[in-house]
Amino acid sequence: MGHEIGDGTLAVGAGRPPAEKHAPGLPGPVFAAHYHLPGEPTGPYTYGRDTNPTWTLLERAIGELEGGAEVTAFSSGMAAVSAVLLSQVKAGDTVVLPDDCYQTTRALRGRLESYGVHVRTARTAGDAQLDALDGAALVWLETPSNPGLDVCDIARIAGAAHAAGALVAVDNTLATPLGQRPLDLGADFSVASDTKALTGHGDLMLGHVATRAPGLADAVRLWRKTVGAIPGPMEAWLAHRSLATLHLRLDRQAVNALALAGALLDRPEISGLRYPGLPGDPAHEPAARQMRRFGCVVSFTLPDEAHAERFLGALSLIDQATSFGSVHSSAERRGRWGGDAVAPGFVRFSVGVEDTADLLADVTAALSAAAEAP
Repeated sequence: MGHEIGDGTLAVGAGRPPAEKHAPGLPGPVFAAHYHLPGEPTGPYTYGRDTNPTWTLLERAIGELEGGAEVTAFSSGMAAVSAVLLSQVKAGDTVVLPDDCYQTTRALRGRLESYGVHVRTARTAGDAQLDALDGAALVWLETPSNPGLDVCDIARIAGAAHAAGALVAVDNTLATPLGQRPLDLGADFSVASDTKALTGHGDLMLGHVATRAPGLADAVRLWRKTVGAIPGPMEAWLAHRSLATLHLRLDRQAVNALALAGALLDRPEISGLRYPGLPGDPAHEPAARQMRRFGCVVSFTLPDEAHAERFLGALSLIDQATSFGSVHSSAERRGRWGGDAVAPGFVRFSVGVEDTADLLADVTAALSAAAEAP
């Protein structure tokens, strides 16, 4: 048996072509709406909405990170989510969605129902979706969930879903393939918004779908072609370049996130503290079974909206922004958007790669400032 390379070595070299004299290690982006195509339209590159050499390298790279898979890259995470949900079900089918998953994924319920698809929902925690599998065609999991950070047992639900005749898709955005590999745990699809931690710099919009079933991959690629939800070559190239630091970013973010969660444990004004890597967290046991890294998001609740806004306004190192996974720490009061069942003072905190002591000092100072009467 050959030596299995580590995550860092994998991330650094993922998807890169064999070394060639005078060629760059990662070829630059290919900008092409069409290709020279005399005779019969065969070959790998025929038209710019179908394929692109820069996509090919990125998709190969992510496929390696996913543990070996066929990957289709998309223009955003929701393009990837929609491609799976809308290419795999038809009128009369039943889909099971988590009722606590990303709110824009849940917003697809109305679209699915308008097409004659039946939608059931259940919580992520406690593997509650097991009770909703009967007659389902597709089961959608999101673990850890966003923003509540609950975790379900992918292998357990996938086994039961397959026994019931359903496909299983997992939104793996928060963990990334270096945090957990849903395909290894029995899922049919691993889906992610690569806008977040996979690319990690808060400057790209991308998504991907990974699967090991050629027929499922073909269906997803056909959806991308017909809907036109294709990534730009520059975005694809920047994403591929960013993968080389993925393991470094994830490891530093996990260290910072655990330190932040630990520092918040005894704050009297904080309730509902969640981080799957925290030993006392309700999701720690299932997370530890299936995850190798626990991610960068910590969530907690302050007494009310005004208190949370005072806290956010007093931060100096942390941006107020609505994404997560960036090298730059950010936080937001999630309830400002509506759509999530969270308290008005609920804060989603995305931990970056800054020095741990500086982050903790900034958060502690902001909490102290927020605790003072306005």
